[in-house]
Amino acid sequence: MNFSAIIAIIAAVFLILVSHRADGASMVSLFQPSAVMIVLGGTFCAAIVNFNPSTLMNAIKASMDVFFDKHPSHIKVVDEIIYLAHQARLKGLFSLNNLIDNIQDPFLKRGVQLSIDFNNPQMIYDILKAEISYDEEEELINSRVFEALGGYAPTFGIVGAVFGLIQIMGYIQQPDILAQGIAVAFVSTLYGVGFANLIFLPIAGKLKMNLREKILLKEVVLQGIVSIQMEESPMVIEEKLLAYLKYHNRNHTYETNKKVPGTFGIR
Repeated sequence: MNFSAIIAIIAAVFLILVSHRADGASMVSLFQPSAVMIVLGGTFCAAIVNFNPSTLMNAIKASMDVFFDKHPSHIKVVDEIIYLAHQARLKGLFSLNNLIDNIQDPFLKRGVQLSIDFNNPQMIYDILKAEISYDEEEELINSRVFEALGGYAPTFGIVGAVFGLIQIMGYIQQPDILAQGIAVAFVSTLYGVGFANLIFLPIAGKLKMNLREKILLKEVVLQGIVSIQMEESPMVIEEKLLAYLKYHNRNHTYETNKKVPGTFGIR
């Protein structure tokens, strides 16, 4: 679980409430059900018009990845590829057929199956590359949905504020009621800006970062599978994959499992 994201959201809400209370304002004034209905209801309805309900639901499900770390380690996958390379070098490419059921990563499993079925590195590369491009475009829609939500929310916050101001114009001759009504009206704006910049847009950004990691992992698998198909040395494959990871993640240090071949993740 990604506790940092959860703590950050809770901390932001806490700081907003504390700062509001520190100025002597009532906490109750920040909780307006009608404002929530206008902002969230309008935002999600607009998203359904832009996208379709199934796309919106898929994006919401994908947003759970922001709070739960479900991605396999890059190094673990590299270790598995190196082990597969050792097995293919010692026992032949078709011996990998006995290991397919033990492979956890679905894209790696797909690549191994293709390498067994087709003795053509270029064909395997083209197939896997096309699948990577398709998956990237499909998952990119999720971040676009939340970017759209982040754009709609502030607008509906303003709509809620305008509605509130229209309603209180009847009290123009009563300054006390008018001032209180204006404060309530602008809670909608607070909700719109808050949901956009604290929830929707950060989730969109995180989904893009997660997608980048997923695509990097699939690119590593692609390079590894093609290298195995071309009967390259496991040591060469290891250096190639680590260099690929370091190039795309310069702030990370990668080191594979240095155990004896045969003790990697697949058995």
